[in-house]
Amino acid sequence: MKLLGKELLNKKEKHRMKLQITLSSIFITLFLNSVYAASPEALACKTALDKGDAITALKQAEKALNNNNKEVDALICQGRALVETTKLDSALSSFKQANNLATDAFEKTIATLLIGRTYHALKQDDLAIASFQQSLENAKAASNQAFERVAHNAIGDVYFESNQYAQALPEYMAATKLAANDNERGESYEKVASTHHKLNQNDLAVEYQLKAYLMHDTAGTLDQYAHSSVELGRYYVITKSYSSAENILNKIIKFAKEQGGAYYEAQGSYVLAQVKAAKGDIATAKSLIENAKLIAKNTNDKALDAEIDQETKGLF
Repeated sequence: MKLLGKELLNKKEKHRMKLQITLSSIFITLFLNSVYAASPEALACKTALDKGDAITALKQAEKALNNNNKEVDALICQGRALVETTKLDSALSSFKQANNLATDAFEKTIATLLIGRTYHALKQDDLAIASFQQSLENAKAASNQAFERVAHNAIGDVYFESNQYAQALPEYMAATKLAANDNERGESYEKVASTHHKLNQNDLAVEYQLKAYLMHDTAGTLDQYAHSSVELGRYYVITKSYSSAENILNKIIKFAKEQGGAYYEAQGSYVLAQVKAAKGDIATAKSLIENAKLIAKNTNDKALDAEIDQETKGLF
């Protein structure tokens, strides 16, 4: 597991679908920055975006396009900046222009992926899936397995978020086969596990979540490791594997306390409370829930407090 100095657990990083979208966007940015010989203005646009300054990015993109209105890199940066300013229809126009002007399969891979993400943000999921499928074909033409994986995950995410779990599963499974390292394998296995859980195939959820946990133990961030531990404990509870659940949850609670990760301490505690209640140890279960709720109160985390209430409702 990667320990980045005194990195603390980030309660807001739950490493579900939204995180994957963020990571994919970062991945796209890294490829754009390293592959294209962009104009100085387009590079300035990307630099401004990296700093979170979408307004400056738009100005730089405009300068680049005034010099060359066919610069694909400038159009892509302009579209990304427009997304940041929530001007999604305008962003879509920029990405489509970039796609039409793109001269090779990799440029088209990026453009169609961004078109798909924008359609998804506009809640036009049929068009989003069609764009992601085109991005997948472009990635294959470019012999780029990394972006084949991104495209499969993007399609899976759209299906998952619209509760079409049976359609999401084969996309996530395809992505696992394209993972290039343990970190990517961990992320992919976790998506597969979550989808099996939604399909009420919880033995399979345990199988893939255990794989995710092992990958994150060796190559993941602290948050990924903590989150995968809690989810594994959760699936163990559902399958009534209480001894396994206790082992993994006690381990993550201890780890979270040592690392200052109160959020995951609280999550581990209320899931462990479910184990204790199932085994008839009501006093310990109540104590664990009280501890979890105290953490939520002390960190002013209303969402966590509501989660605890929801997950322990009717436990006694």
